[in-house]
Amino acid sequence: MESSLHLMGRTIEKTVEPELGQTILQHAVKHQVDWQHLCTRGTCARCRCIVLEGAEHLEEPTKAEHRRLDPEEFDEGFRLGCQTVVKSLGKIVVRNKTYF
Repeated sequence: MESSLHLMGRTIEKTVEPELGQTILQHAVKHQVDWQHLCTRGTCARCRCIVLEGAEHLEEPTKAEHRRLDPEEFDEGFRLGCQTVVKSLGKIVVRNKTYF
């Protein structure tokens, strides 16, 4: 099975090797993808993203995500990049999709 993490920032897209236990935001910062973020604690939501593929390879939403995102957002595939941890290898595609 192919393992890849495709990160779609504001203007930069990169496909990288996913690292177990690392968040989407940590991957973006490490690989210099222009991913908006501010607090890294799940409160500002600037790192909000939409998981286009591979949600099954990510940990379940955290309490911080449940406090910050609406149920409808989860239904549509939205997560917070700073909270979304890679739990298993596979193909994952994520786009930074902030509110503003």
